[in-house]
Amino acid sequence: GVSHVLTLVLQELSLLCKRDVNGVGMLYDLLRSHWLQALLKIYECLQHYLGKRPAPVTLQARALNREVIELLREAPQSGEIKELRRLLRSPHLKAALLSAHDTVAQKDFEPTLPPLPDNIPENEEAMRIVCLVKNNQPLGATIKRHEITGDITVARVIHGGLADRSGLLYAGDKLVEVNGVPVEGLEPEQVINIL
Repeated sequence: GVSHVLTLVLQELSLLCKRDVNGVGMLYDLLRSHWLQALLKIYECLQHYLGKRPAPVTLQARALNREVIELLREAPQSGEIKELRRLLRSPHLKAALLSAHDTVAQKDFEPTLPPLPDNIPENEEAMRIVCLVKNNQPLGATIKRHEITGDITVARVIHGGLADRSGLLYAGDKLVEVNGVPVEGLEPEQVINIL
């Protein structure tokens, strides 16, 4: 792998170091550094993991859970079967664990964006669709009505806030739609309530 290639490069560089070629000594020391060696080992481990990444057996663990509960209902009722049914019906297993499994198995990590409207004029400036997931935290931006155009725009992006950390919103950006609701003609206070 990468470590073997690095070893061969170091052998070649050691020959050049003896001839005192400019900069080779520094390169040789850099490639021999412990931190670079550690990073390369981490890289190789990650590549190995990506090659052997386990695939989920099913994409629908919740459905399988319901099926097993039904099968257990028809089985002779021993203490173990009752305990297993109780565990499989618990909200922690169904809602948290199996739901998380299905989300990861289906690679359904991000919200889906609505399609672009068909009625965008040809001379319209470039439009970005921005998706920010707030998770009960403030957006970190203020909005205002533009004095001349009447458009709702981003007045300020607060340093360190969600909008700033995302790098997706900038002061002066025009808001066209928020959470699927067109903002044309709305007051800034109404837009804040949508946000």
